Amino acid sequence: MGILDRVSTLLRANINDMIDKAEDPEKVVKQLIADMNNQLIQVKTQVAASIADEKQLNQRYLDNQAKANDWQQRAEMAVEKGQDDMAREALQRRNAFQQTADGFKEQYEQQSQQVESLKEALHQLESKIQDAQTKEELLIARSRRAKAETQIRSTLSGLDQNSALASFQRIEDKVNQQEARAAALGELDTDTMEHKFQLMEQESEVDKQLADLKVKKGLAAPEAGEKALGAGSSEASKD
Repeated sequence: MGILDRVSTLLRANINDMIDKAEDPEKVVKQLIADMNNQLIQVKTQVAASIADEKQLNQRYLDNQAKANDWQQRAEMAVEKGQDDMAREALQRRNAFQQTADGFKEQYEQQSQQVESLKEALHQLESKIQDAQTKEELLIARSRRAKAETQIRSTLSGLDQNSALASFQRIEDKVNQQEARAAALGELDTDTMEHKFQLMEQESEVDKQLADLKVKKGLAAPEAGEKALGAGSSEASKD
């Protein structure tokens, strides 16, 4: 398993464990960002070590290749001098150094490919962490809004018949009843006055009808003008 694979597996395990136990998403988000940054530091350290190994392998390849080249030149010089035994010994040493150089070159090339892969993977990891940090504030804001909404809805759901708002509602109903009763009493008072006036009007009409009936029967008392005329006539007859 590669370095980044191990880190990715560890991060997933930590994230899943934290989410399962999470009570405060805001704390979880901040902790995840901190853990990812810590893992990033470890990955960078290991990638740097891989790069150092790459450079060391390259240097060993160059050193052994240089020695192989030197013994190649010595072998050529010995051949030119007619020293076949020395040329043979030089070639043997050249071959040994060349074999070692070829081995280091192969390891260097493999290490170089791995380093490039690690660099690319590290770049992707850094991008993901940057994305997570960008989303951190948004997630925290959403978490705070969700908690506030939950608290408000819990408060509203707890306002039952025994709550303060329910008491105010009952008081309002009581006031409405009192206002309705007062209005009804006012209407009754108005009706009573109108009834009295109606009775007075009826009594006046009955009195008029009674007076007319007395006049018709000749039982009505003479009016004041008629009394005065009657008195004048009596005095004239006396004269």
